[in-house]
Amino acid sequence: MDEQLLVRAAQARKEISKVIVGQGDVVEYCLVALLAGGHVLLEGVPGLGKTLLVTTISRVFDVSYNRIQFTPDLMPSDITGTNLIAPGDDGGFQFRRGPVFANLVLADEINRATPKTQSALLESMQEQRVTVFGQTWTLELPFFVVATQNPLEMEGTYPLPEAQLDRFLFKVLVPYPTVNELREIVIRTTGATEVEITPCMSGADVLAFNHFARQVPIAEKVLEYALKVLVATHPGNHAALPRVKKYVSVGASPRGIQSMILAAKVMALLDGRFNVSFADIGKVAVPALRHRLLLNFEALGERITTDELIADILQTVEMG
Repeated sequence: MDEQLLVRAAQARKEISKVIVGQGDVVEYCLVALLAGGHVLLEGVPGLGKTLLVTTISRVFDVSYNRIQFTPDLMPSDITGTNLIAPGDDGGFQFRRGPVFANLVLADEINRATPKTQSALLESMQEQRVTVFGQTWTLELPFFVVATQNPLEMEGTYPLPEAQLDRFLFKVLVPYPTVNELREIVIRTTGATEVEITPCMSGADVLAFNHFARQVPIAEKVLEYALKVLVATHPGNHAALPRVKKYVSVGASPRGIQSMILAAKVMALLDGRFNVSFADIGKVAVPALRHRLLLNFEALGERITTDELIADILQTVEMG
C-alpha cells in the first residue's frame, strides 16, 4: 500500500479539526465509515454541527458534493431526477439528473421526508445506481450518503424503515459539546479569522484506501469473536443474554457483521497496524449495530436502549 494514503488520511482528520471543535469520536467514525465505502447516519438535536461536519468532509475529500434538504413535500424525483420534454422539433424526453448524482450526498434531516421519498435512496445506497422510468443510470464511484436526523421524539419526523437503516454502515450519535468546547466554538465562529481547508484525498485515493483495507487479514479468533457478538443480538439464539431475549424483537442482519469487519480493518490501518484486533471489533460494534436491533414495546416502555444491550453483549462474550 502507498504509505502516502495513510498520511493523507491522517491529514484529513487534522483538516476537519480546524473547523469541527471536539467531537473526536464522531469525526473518527465518519472517516472510518467513508474509507470503508459505507454510508453514515448522524443523529442529534439541531445545532450540533452535523451539516457543518459533512460539508467540511466534502472539502477535505475533494469530491463532488450535493446537499438535499429533506422536507415533507419533497418528492422522489427531486432526489433521483426525472425525464423532461426535450427542446426542439424532435421532441422526446431527456433525463435530467437529480442531486443524488454526486460522490458525496448529504441527506439533511432525512427523517423529515415521507417514507416514499426516503425510499428513493435505497437503490443508490445499495447498488450505486438509479432507475427512473425503467432506465438505469450508474452512479460515479466513490458514492457515499451521509444522512442527518433529529431524534424521533421531535415533531414532524418519520421513522426510517428498517431496510433503509440497515444500509447505513454506521449510526453515530452526536453529543452536546462540553463547556470548554463551547468556549472554543464561540471564539472560532464570532471572530474575524476564516479557516482555510486544504483538500487531502481525491476520490481515487478513497477507492484505493478501501481496496487495500479489504486485504487486511483478520485472525480466526477475532472473526469468531465478531460473529459471537452479532449472534448474541438474536433473541432466538441460545447464546443471547436474558435481557436480549426480553427486550429485542429482531437482531442484527448479516450487514451488521460485514460493517463491523470492514470498519475494524480501516480502524486498524488508521492506527498503523496491518491486523484487526479484538479492540477494533469492540470499538466499532456499537455504531455498526445500534440501528440494526429492533426493540419491542417492553424495552421502549422501560427506556432500554440498544447501546445498553450491545454494551452488555461486549462485556459478556468471551474473546478467543
